[in-house]
Amino acid sequence: MWHAVQPATHGEPVDDTTSRGLWAAGEPIHAVTYFAPASHAAWAAAGLRGFWRGYFATRTAPLGVVPAEVVTAVVYNFSPAMVARAIPEVWTMVTPADAWSARLSGVDRGLRDALGDEVVATAAGPAELARAALEGCDPGGRALFAAHLDLPWPDEPHLALWQALTLLREYRGDGHNLALLAAGVDGCAAHVLAAATGGSPRSLTQPNRGWSDEDWDTRVADLAARGLVTPGGEATDAGRALHADVEGATDRAAAGPWLALGDQRAAQLEAALVPLARRLVDTGPVPVPNPMGAPRP
Repeated sequence: MWHAVQPATHGEPVDDTTSRGLWAAGEPIHAVTYFAPASHAAWAAAGLRGFWRGYFATRTAPLGVVPAEVVTAVVYNFSPAMVARAIPEVWTMVTPADAWSARLSGVDRGLRDALGDEVVATAAGPAELARAALEGCDPGGRALFAAHLDLPWPDEPHLALWQALTLLREYRGDGHNLALLAAGVDGCAAHVLAAATGGSPRSLTQPNRGWSDEDWDTRVADLAARGLVTPGGEATDAGRALHADVEGATDRAAAGPWLALGDQRAAQLEAALVPLARRLVDTGPVPVPNPMGAPRP
């Protein structure tokens, strides 16, 4: 049974930038599941043919067998047509439990390939901190995060660390989607606004999220009508301000786990994650720039 903890009752106050810094440090470790060749091989071995089938099956396996509309809602920034090409067909190829097992198997091999077997021996401390941070996460309104809460924890420390970081990033992601929704920015418009403000470019995000040229150009026109971008898709001052507001709201909504840890333990976790994340970016499988918009930490 999951019991939500009120984060204000735990730890010391944290700086407003802490949640963004911890996300940047943890995201490359989580992203091994998307970019490591071993992950793709594990998906294929489980019967998931094609990268995007594997992506949607393994990422949303904790939800169980649900319609494409539900998956579209929780991933938010993917084209509904792209989701529908994978869901629900993937569940004729593999069960959600087997998809999750394939995800863990691929991450296990991917982390070992990129970081060496010594990662297993060094992951116990960070894993403990990351799991402690989860005590500050209230699942209310966060469907994808909540779906992960009853998953069994792996025995291996590096997989426990990966799973905790995955929960933390989905917690942040659910809050980010709510911030975009409140700002009147849908999934495609979120990419247009991010590209306009220096984030991942259209050439990277549009094909990897399934939006057509018509979709993209329509969102440019919509945002231009609101004064947020120029007709050519460049951000205005108002657009940059809105983007900053959404990111700030995301950071505040994601503060719970770091309030639970407090400054000192949050800093300890970040210090442990950054070297691993940089190795994964600099010499491993995770590219920067990437469709998630994660920087080199």
